[in-house]
Amino acid sequence: MKHPVDAHVGKRIRHRRWMVGMTQQQLADQVGIKFQQIQKYETGMNRVSASRLWDVADALGVAISFFFEGLDDAREVPRGVAGDMMADKEALELVRSYYAIPEAQRRRLFDLARVLSEAA
Repeated sequence: MKHPVDAHVGKRIRHRRWMVGMTQQQLADQVGIKFQQIQKYETGMNRVSASRLWDVADALGVAISFFFEGLDDAREVPRGVAGDMMADKEALELVRSYYAIPEAQRRRLFDLARVLSEAA
């Protein structure tokens, strides 16, 4: 059975990997393991050891604490709400594309999205 912390860390690995545009194979190559192991980490089926998490964090360019961010919140948010939004590939792609836009245009896009959401 999956432990909630392992599932959370796995989601954060997948989230960050997606945000930097890296495939499971590329991450696995940088860490020195097979991509199937990355799949198991991302689903929470296998626990990530401390030394492996260190290597993953280095490969993804984040501090180890990144993988635990929101963990307390995840216990309080019902399943299927905000915590799972970043598991959606479309949402991740939207966020990645959003941050690729220059800041001035990004701010205008944000304002437009806010107006549209309020009108909905």
